[in-house]
Amino acid sequence: MAGKSSACKLRNVDVNPCIEETDGSQKCLDAYNYDKSMCSAYFMRYKNCRKYWHGVMLQRRRDGVKPDMPTAEEREQIITALGGKPY
Repeated sequence: MAGKSSACKLRNVDVNPCIEETDGSQKCLDAYNYDKSMCSAYFMRYKNCRKYWHGVMLQRRRDGVKPDMPTAEEREQIITALGGKPY
């Protein structure tokens, strides 16, 4: 059961800010027969996404803001205010 709930969490847009990047990486791997060397740009985008939102989450936690991770709607507003994704 634990595996199923964590898989659901990973697909929850309010919990995982990098679903789009995860899907891009997976599609690239599928397209290039799992040749990871062909997908490094996708992996870097995913890594930068995780790093960016992890920083936001830590700052919110320090500031006592709940939830730690902004909801999908809040993240969309942040990205719009920044003029696009910072990663």
